[in-house]
Amino acid sequence: MFELLATDPSSRARRGRLQTAHGVIETPVFMPVGTQGSVKGISPGELRELETQIILGNTYHLWVRPGTDIIREAGGLHSFIQWDRPILTDSGGFQVFSLAKLRKVREEGCTFNNHVDGSPMFLGPETAMEIQATLGSDIAMLFDECTAYPCPPAEAKASMELTLRWAKRCRDWVDQHQPLAGPFGRHPLHQAQMHFPIVQGSVYRELREICAREMVAMDFPGYAIGGLSVGESQEEMYEVADWTAPLLPTHKPRYGMGLGTPPQLIELIARGLDMFDCVLPTRLARNGTAFTHEGTLNLRNACYAKDLRPIAEDTHPLVQGFSRAYLRHLIQCQEVLGLRLISLHNLHFYGSLMSKARAALEQGCFADFRAEVHARYRTRPESPQPNS
Repeated sequence: MFELLATDPSSRARRGRLQTAHGVIETPVFMPVGTQGSVKGISPGELRELETQIILGNTYHLWVRPGTDIIREAGGLHSFIQWDRPILTDSGGFQVFSLAKLRKVREEGCTFNNHVDGSPMFLGPETAMEIQATLGSDIAMLFDECTAYPCPPAEAKASMELTLRWAKRCRDWVDQHQPLAGPFGRHPLHQAQMHFPIVQGSVYRELREICAREMVAMDFPGYAIGGLSVGESQEEMYEVADWTAPLLPTHKPRYGMGLGTPPQLIELIARGLDMFDCVLPTRLARNGTAFTHEGTLNLRNACYAKDLRPIAEDTHPLVQGFSRAYLRHLIQCQEVLGLRLISLHNLHFYGSLMSKARAALEQGCFADFRAEVHARYRTRPESPQPNS
């Protein structure tokens, strides 16, 4: 299912190809976040024009609204949202983590009050896998517990061990039920859903190594590194990737969850990760911020009021012709078009960055590309750390 096409001699960077039920994914790849079954403000047709290979959906949010009954009746998530390319769904574990004030974690799973109407809910390993089976995603994540930062070693160890026990329960459920990815459009036949476990262990090397080895022993088609971008430093994030990626099989994809800024993505590719998702491209767009090769532009700033240049010369054709001044005008007037255009640009920027990384790996010049990204990109105060 995963083919390794090229490697970089100066780092652990890889160029790969992952076959899913709804098409091929060329890696390294960035996956736009479609929490509610929609990448905010962007239509499926526009995503296809951006050459988006795969999007991410959120198990918890789709379970709460609109609920699995209507998605099942629609024929699965692909049909419900009219998207005929691959979908990855997360486990809901991070959302349970983010509801810390409302949750109670025990061996069976998590009880909590949902964020919409406060009604009590329960989410555990079997429930999370059943929901994702109904969604029919191409890649479903195993249920895990995400620890906060900072996290004492004993607490991180207990959480990691719970994640391992939950992974085994997920594996048992998958083996028993053999869930399938939902059919849609030019993919009329059901194919097996893939399942990725999530390596946890906070910032502790021994815990990450134990978790990775135990997960690999369960033999899944891919693996994720979770629990990052929750408050740890960038250096700690890189260290966790440095420790963990070499322990994961070379012939299977590696997913860095909830990451990151453009330079961080390049550094994580260099450490051997293949797949990424992050809310930054669309979240910052809604705040009027655009990504460029030289860093971010906060288009709310007055300095752009008379700037007739485009966001960037290499922006997507959907955005070409619109000046920074016009986009600032739209933002100041709270016109939805402005936020949509910046979102389109930012998603194109992230997708283009991955495309250039793939080309550099194919051409054997990834080290030069990596250096160029760092030389050009300037981190500014308006460039916050990513989060899931």
